[in-house]
Amino acid sequence: MSEPGSAASDPVQRSDARRNQETLLEAAARVFVRSGVDAPVRAVATEAGVGVGTVYRHFPTRADLVLAVYRHQVEACAEAGPRLLTESSDPDVALRRWIGLFVDFLVTKHGLPDAMHGDGAATDVLHRYFVDRLVPVCADLLTAARATVPGRATSAGVTGYELLRGVGNLCIGTADDPDFDVERAVQVYVSGALVGVPGE
Repeated sequence: MSEPGSAASDPVQRSDARRNQETLLEAAARVFVRSGVDAPVRAVATEAGVGVGTVYRHFPTRADLVLAVYRHQVEACAEAGPRLLTESSDPDVALRRWIGLFVDFLVTKHGLPDAMHGDGAATDVLHRYFVDRLVPVCADLLTAARATVPGRATSAGVTGYELLRGVGNLCIGTADDPDFDVERAVQVYVSGALVGVPGE
């Protein structure tokens, strides 16, 4: 026989568990941005203000933690798009802010293949998940921003996938190059995507 109130406490416990896990994921993302996915688990625990055992209780292996952070960041990025479009009076600003979040996400993603230990099938699944969640968001923002460009057809030009792919390529290998301002380069690329090229 269960104790009085135990059933009622289950939703509270589940809510607390979700909140604790989210705190860990956000802490891990910050650590990964600073130090890469090879950062010690104790650094994640310290950032989250918990013991190492708590991290392992939620994520038994480093790969589990990295993948959870990856998915958490994808969802946060996907959910931010519609919100930014609603909150901003200028779709161009919304698009550029969202692209900034996407660049931050790419920094967190760095090192994912190593964490997967060469599991190509799992990596392919994650890539498809990434594309399915983020490309439509980018496409909506891009269409809305293009609609504000005088005389610009909203249906032509770079697609959402091409924009994300281009931004991703700009971000590759930039961490050790102090002469390359990736944020500036990304914004120039976004401007080109909005205006298009002659003959489109």
